Amino acid sequence: MHPTVDLLVPIKPLAQAKTRLRGAADGGAGDRQAHARLVLALARDVLAAAAAAATIGRLLAITSDRDVAVALATDGVATLPDEPDAGLNPALRHGERALRAASPGNAVAVLQADLAALRPEELDTAVGLALATAPRAFCSDRAGTGTTLLVAGPGQPLDPRFGAGSAAAHRLAGAVELAGDWPGLRCDVDTPADLATAVELGLGKRTRTVLAARTGCTCRPDVCR
Repeated sequence: MHPTVDLLVPIKPLAQAKTRLRGAADGGAGDRQAHARLVLALARDVLAAAAAAATIGRLLAITSDRDVAVALATDGVATLPDEPDAGLNPALRHGERALRAASPGNAVAVLQADLAALRPEELDTAVGLALATAPRAFCSDRAGTGTTLLVAGPGQPLDPRFGAGSAAAHRLAGAVELAGDWPGLRCDVDTPADLATAVELGLGKRTRTVLAARTGCTCRPDVCR
């Protein structure tokens, strides 16, 4: 496979992100710094998995959090400030314009930043299927209501509809839903229960490191990567 898809990964300011996971990194204490470390680790693991995928070309994180931008720079990931500052979908359209200007012949995709158990091969398979299936396609989350991946082919508008009920919104807007057994790609982490599922699937190394420091960590070495 050749890298023909440029990828956007939106990352909220750490202080505002994943509020339902507060306490998951420190045994329930809810320390803000521990929470920020966990959210950042999730995003860095997602970007590392994406960077290892054969279908992915340029990676671009959309974030206005300076700490995130500094950390991602050490990973070699480019960032773009959320200049519209008007919500997720305007931020993604802003990122899409930047990617299209740089590589107009490539497809563009959006990947959520909380897929703690994502595997590069899952992303490759889903992206390949998306490009072969329809001008726009998406992968829903485990519940079937959210969207973890949205792919728009070359010259096709991304038309992001993220938010509550995004799977239905993308479907109604003409995107085709992908069918595939991709547990890591479907496992977005919003709650402690989601995190426990991701642990069983196998975490990325940065998330594993953060959770290993907490009291009573249940992350088993045989399921963490």
